Amino acid sequence: MVDRRHGRTPRPSASRAHAGFLQRVTHTTLMMDHNTTLITTLAAGFGIALVFGFLAERIRLPALVGYLFAGIMIGPATPGFVADASIAAQLSEIGVMLLMFGVGLHFSLDDLLAVKRLALPGAIVQMSIATLLGMGAAAAWGWSPGGGLVFGLALSCASTVVLLKALEARGQLDSMNGRIAVGWLVVEDLATVLVLVLLPPLAGLLGGKGEAAAGSALWITLGQTLLQVAGFIAIMLVAGRKLLPWLLWQVSRSGSRELFTLAVVAAAIGIAYGAAQVFSVSFALGAFFAGMVMRESEFSHRAAEQSLPLRDAFSVLFFVAVGMLFEPAVLWQQPVRVGVVVAIIIAGKSVAAALLVLAFRYPFNTALTVAASLAQIGEFSFILAGLGMALDLLPKEGMSLVLAGALISIAVNPFLFGAIAPLRRWLLARSVLARGLERRLDPYAELPLSTERKYLEGQVVLVGYGRVGRRIAAALSTRGIPFVVAEQNRETVEALRSRGIAAVSGNAADPEVLVQAHIAAAALLVVAAPDSVNVQQMVNTARTLNAQIEIVLRSDSEDESELLRKQGLGKVFFGEEELARGMTAYVLERLAPASVPE
Repeated sequence: MVDRRHGRTPRPSASRAHAGFLQRVTHTTLMMDHNTTLITTLAAGFGIALVFGFLAERIRLPALVGYLFAGIMIGPATPGFVADASIAAQLSEIGVMLLMFGVGLHFSLDDLLAVKRLALPGAIVQMSIATLLGMGAAAAWGWSPGGGLVFGLALSCASTVVLLKALEARGQLDSMNGRIAVGWLVVEDLATVLVLVLLPPLAGLLGGKGEAAAGSALWITLGQTLLQVAGFIAIMLVAGRKLLPWLLWQVSRSGSRELFTLAVVAAAIGIAYGAAQVFSVSFALGAFFAGMVMRESEFSHRAAEQSLPLRDAFSVLFFVAVGMLFEPAVLWQQPVRVGVVVAIIIAGKSVAAALLVLAFRYPFNTALTVAASLAQIGEFSFILAGLGMALDLLPKEGMSLVLAGALISIAVNPFLFGAIAPLRRWLLARSVLARGLERRLDPYAELPLSTERKYLEGQVVLVGYGRVGRRIAAALSTRGIPFVVAEQNRETVEALRSRGIAAVSGNAADPEVLVQAHIAAAALLVVAAPDSVNVQQMVNTARTLNAQIEIVLRSDSEDESELLRKQGLGKVFFGEEELARGMTAYVLERLAPASVPE
């Protein structure tokens, strides 16, 4: 109807407009009722994981065992409700990205370079040994060489997500052993990315789909892959170091906490996705390097704190997704083969890794930690096995065995970490070989005879040469105060000695390390390393050998600092407390002149 007075169509009444709006909302709601797969998967995944995770903790099992069992319950292999496996897998990928981003926030490029001498050759040799073991088992079962190669590679690469959960649960992520283990798995991830790119052109040669790639084409593919990975790393280290902190600074100026959290999550997921699409780098590695770059900014601590709830929530979905892929029938249909797979993962890889670490003259405790870290498989194993099936290289049975090995090894892994300390004590008490390895000759485990006398009397024994230790050492050097550094990283000790600084290699919790640092004649013991587990042993050794020594300790949490003070272990410095004290002193100093009456 046209309003002739004004020459236009009249507007509908308010009641009619409201009714139309309600009709559209009702229609949208009805449409949503038929497409709630994502919401259903989230509700079922989180809800059932909460129930079984709580029950697992109640019976003194790791919570992740409950998460895995929750995935089995909502997976297609069990009766009842079945969640959408594809959506669960994508949600778990988000968890992997956020978790690896968090690792990058605590793992700098210097940390990665510091362990390269062990992590690079160790990871390559260990993967080769595990691959050969898998190929041997596959050959015994009558599989093709190509299927055996894919199967062995799938068993050779450990899960970074599982390792991080284990290290975080024990407060070892920032320890030297933790850095070595994470660096080792980063090298494994890089090697696996290369395998994923090279496998399709090689499938024809291995008896799978596709024509055999010519030698020149293979080398071109390899060169392109290396250039893509190197290009991504170079861009992140050069441009990312400036761009990401600048972006976070601009967002932080808005004063909105929500925008800052959104910026952090967008950076983590966006860079991971872009790395995968443009540079053919995995989501996990892309997010890891994004976190490493962001660590260089002053916003790293805030970014880690505000992204932590999301990381924890989505990492749960990773374990649920793994459980959904598992077919329990393989346990009673192929028990011997499952046992062989589990033995390769838990025993074969662990023994190989431990021997490699000991061959590089690292401490016995480091060897056991790396061995436990590698005694499981995860996300990259599933990707490799899936690609092998798609290329007609790996039989379907192979995927079931890989999943069975992953589920069992992930469930057992927390217990292996818990067994490190008692196993080490048991071996040292009963094995002459273990005691010999513990006391093996290491050129960096003893101070050189040429060390000046001033370093061996009234000196400061400085445990740890990280961010805090370096600043303390610089201040001592400026004032001409002698000190000896005790550091677990042999490469760091080598670099310090090349600069004329007295340093010994080893874990200061071992009495021999403090003895070599001449703790009996020292004036102070300064523990600058974040190693709350071994502080008690360090203090006991120091006071046994030097009853008059003064002890200074570092603490990274309020609860830990209170506990250390109650035990009377020494003077404790807590980061946030010292920051507040320094800021308060400055404020009072600035206001003091104004408070004095004229």
